[in-house]
Amino acid sequence: MSTSVVSFPNSASIPAVAASAQQGVPWTIWAGVLAVTSASFGGAWDVAWHRSIGRDSFLTPAHIAIYACGVIAAVVCGYLILATTFSKSQQMKDVSVQVLGFRAPLGAFIAAWGGIAMLTSAPFDNWWHNAYGLDVKIISPPHTLLILGIRAVSFGVLFLILAAMNRAESVGEETGSTHKTLQRLFLYMGGLMVVGQMFFLLEQTFDVGLHRMVPYIAMAVALPAVFALLSRTTRHPWAATIASAIYMVISIGEILIFPLVPASPKLGPVFFPVTHLIPTKFPVLIIVPAIALDLLFRRAKSWKAWQIALAAGALFTVILFAVEWPFASFLLSKASENRFFGTMYFDYNSRPDGPDRLREFIDVARGAAIPIGLAVAAVCGAVSTWIGLRFGGWMRGVQR
Repeated sequence: MSTSVVSFPNSASIPAVAASAQQGVPWTIWAGVLAVTSASFGGAWDVAWHRSIGRDSFLTPAHIAIYACGVIAAVVCGYLILATTFSKSQQMKDVSVQVLGFRAPLGAFIAAWGGIAMLTSAPFDNWWHNAYGLDVKIISPPHTLLILGIRAVSFGVLFLILAAMNRAESVGEETGSTHKTLQRLFLYMGGLMVVGQMFFLLEQTFDVGLHRMVPYIAMAVALPAVFALLSRTTRHPWAATIASAIYMVISIGEILIFPLVPASPKLGPVFFPVTHLIPTKFPVLIIVPAIALDLLFRRAKSWKAWQIALAAGALFTVILFAVEWPFASFLLSKASENRFFGTMYFDYNSRPDGPDRLREFIDVARGAAIPIGLAVAAVCGAVSTWIGLRFGGWMRGVQR
């Protein structure tokens, strides 16, 4: 009697798995991409809503956009699990794994858990706000559960795309239109993952805090793993650059578009007059170290994983620090007060004597704290890169 919770089809089914690569991009993948896009847009909208209006109710348009992701994931994954489990199609079973007696592609089970976590966080978040206040920090227990759920849905959709992409490669379809579309979808999802990572670090990466070492350590933990994973799985020469560019474009798009939407505070106290949605801060220039990592990954194809990781951790940290430290000074200057950089936008509850309004850095690192912080960030970046490379290498073999 087998005791395995998850089981994979044996190698005899590989021809059928490969043959399924020629059927085009399934509607379930498109629906999954739509779900994650909705959550990303809803998250940005929700932050702008909090900064401009306050949390006036649970059923805001932004919340609906976020939780639509969980609903879509639940419906799509429920369909995949039930259809595969009870289908008589051998081809469907050949591209599935077995979990607790049910069968479906691996990504469906991951995304299903994420959708359930997201929907569970909804009443938890409503209770939390009623108990502890209408406007709280981003990192709270219900928000953490929600973000983990969105991450799981994102990873599940990534696995659905990846399995189809790897199956296309296994039958020599690397240059076919289906494979190209899947690769673009994978890179787009990678960009949304970078957006999600930076969203989680939002409170650590405000412009007034970018002369501390904490933001650089946090980004060294969160980003190189994603960049390395995308590079290893897609084998695209500019995977990290494309993903970081998506983050930059989305963030700058918020700055340009959100102020066009009228809004006014519904909570007090109001310390700054707000007449429109307040956008996010100008994005961190992670695209510069991302370009450097892409160049490194291309040059170091014959290196061992630990060698690439050490070089990538140091390269990412040094370049990010070199470009963002002076750029943060620019963001706190009068020269950045324009519609593009958007540094003249403040929350309705921003106090006149706060560092944001006064344009003053907080907890500035000086002396030995800077090289020590950079060393810690480089080590964290190396570990993060190594994890991304190893996990990405494993993902290259996923076909179900």
